[in-house]
Amino acid sequence: MSRQILVTSALPYANGPLHLGHIIEAVQTDLWVRFQRMRGHDCLYVCAEDAHGAPIMIKAQTEGISPEKLIEGVAALHRADYEGFMIGHDQFHTTHSPESKYFTDLMYERLRAAGHISQRSVRQAYDETKGMFLADRYVRGGCPKCGAPDQYGDSCEICGATYSPFDLVNPISTLSNTVPAWRESDHLFFALGNFENMLREWVDSGSLQTAVRAKLEEWFSVGLQDWDISRDAPYFGFEIPGSSGKYFYVWFDATIGYLGSFKALCEKIGLDVNTYLKPDSKTELHHFIGKDISYFHTLFWPAVLHGSGMRRPTGVHVHGFLTINGVKMSKSRGTFITAKRYLALLPPESLRYYFAAKLGPGIDDIDLALNDFSARVNSDLIGKLVNIASRCSGFVARSGGTLSKELADPNLYNAFTAVSERIAELYEARDYAQAMREIMLLADRANQYIDIHKPWALTKDLSKSTEVLSVATQGINLFRVLMVYLAPVLPNIAIKASLFLGVPLTKWDEIKMPLLGSALAKYEPLAVRLDPKIVAGLIDSSPQTHLNTTDTVNIIAQNKNILIQNEKQASALVTIDDFKKIDLRIAKITKAEIVDGSDKLLKLTLVLGSETRQVLSGIRKSYTPEILIGRHVVLIANLMPRKMRFGISEGMILCASDTNDRIYLLSADEGATSNLPVS
Repeated sequence: MSRQILVTSALPYANGPLHLGHIIEAVQTDLWVRFQRMRGHDCLYVCAEDAHGAPIMIKAQTEGISPEKLIEGVAALHRADYEGFMIGHDQFHTTHSPESKYFTDLMYERLRAAGHISQRSVRQAYDETKGMFLADRYVRGGCPKCGAPDQYGDSCEICGATYSPFDLVNPISTLSNTVPAWRESDHLFFALGNFENMLREWVDSGSLQTAVRAKLEEWFSVGLQDWDISRDAPYFGFEIPGSSGKYFYVWFDATIGYLGSFKALCEKIGLDVNTYLKPDSKTELHHFIGKDISYFHTLFWPAVLHGSGMRRPTGVHVHGFLTINGVKMSKSRGTFITAKRYLALLPPESLRYYFAAKLGPGIDDIDLALNDFSARVNSDLIGKLVNIASRCSGFVARSGGTLSKELADPNLYNAFTAVSERIAELYEARDYAQAMREIMLLADRANQYIDIHKPWALTKDLSKSTEVLSVATQGINLFRVLMVYLAPVLPNIAIKASLFLGVPLTKWDEIKMPLLGSALAKYEPLAVRLDPKIVAGLIDSSPQTHLNTTDTVNIIAQNKNILIQNEKQASALVTIDDFKKIDLRIAKITKAEIVDGSDKLLKLTLVLGSETRQVLSGIRKSYTPEILIGRHVVLIANLMPRKMRFGISEGMILCASDTNDRIYLLSADEGATSNLPVS
């Protein structure tokens, strides 16, 4: 049965560039949306620029432009970054819009009429030089608990204490570097405690993850506090109806921005917005957010919706923070990686896949370990997935370019398609990491099938041409199943694969029937191997400064040129004297074994004259142990023994790789013996 689903991800704030922390959330959301559409559901995805608040106003003043102009410029950059990572928003709007104002005013009036809004006086820090009340972030001073200097007005980064700005030792306004005054002002409050019973029922309905429910229980236990939803002028936002000089606090209208964006989409495509918002709606509403804003989305937001006579979220899906090489993103360390910097250096789908391979249904932090990133992408996407299509396409092309009319192994194909619902359940549960593991196990099976049947060996016998095509057709069909499973993660690669296969890869159930008797297009490379040097270049150790858009693009271009030059220098030509140091010998493989715990290595026993050597070689993806025994190979005999995780390797056998990253052993001519030196 088709579902109607509205999906949102957290709104990026309009005062700075998107970084990879923003992107991991957008990718998590986009995968789920694309999967739902492949399953035939009506799934809409909206987002918006979070455009209100004092920081926007102050940044615009600093740059000498209007807040509206600032928002417009930042939003354009954000849209470009999202599009670069293939994030498929149906609508990307702004909270500073007529649609958002409509819902903000409507919901406030309904809450006020129902008795959920109250007014009382608040004592606040006031900057007399700037003529404005100060949010806690704009007051700094000594921590009243541990004495640490230069702490924010609400909490200490050293000892973790929380407090009021009044408690700071020697407080200073960060806007004018003057001592703030303390003034009284009337503020409006939302009575969150009125909704405790409703919220407890909603929390227990299965709308949240276990860890989030546990955190909410902590907040319930200390009591739900009234929420200050107003701010004093000057402030950039929506003025509160009937309260001159008062503006809605940015966090009140930010979440309402989801509805404003959806209203703009509905007006564009002719959909009734109320169909999704009425309390008894059969539609679904899902929010994807980071754990730092779960308080607003799991307490305030469902309470505001319910108090306004609207439906509550079906689910709020929380993820952890992103770390880089195990540490928090930091400008001083160079690990604050912007979306634009990444896109200038590396392909987006590599990161989409890596994030998918890391994201589970919990709220644990996710680490982007750069060495692991390049190794996993190269192994999984290039060595496993793309390798199937590149290997088999050539054999089909040699047989006339048309697939055979029957599968060589229908049972194997059925085994691949039989796990369709299992993979779907993992996507639905947002357990992408487990889905990727199970898909890559299938990719291993597909490659093993090809290795066992050795179509490259069969081509030497003209009478085996039918068998060669049959094996290649089987491989192409297994690749097609894998691409359907991975289409939500790799949308552009899926499009390229679709053009190659001559059939769409847009529906989950397309794989029920194999692809037989049809012509394939010329195979074009579907993905590129990541260069670890370029990946390492994502981290910029130079001092970080505030840059405008042009500066940022120029610096990224300069860094890319430096990386290219460094790569060229690293691959400088060797001299004949360097080459003379290498002792190349012919050796015979007498034993080959799989190395437990490694998916790359084979342990080879080599006879070199009267000597026996053990060599660990990363050729397992291309060769099975049984086909290597008795084979002659070229060995670097004077390479210093190397202690590896799985044992000692006493030399290196020579291999070459083609443009599709398949590895080939360098073999000796027939008649060579193990004690014959190579000149």
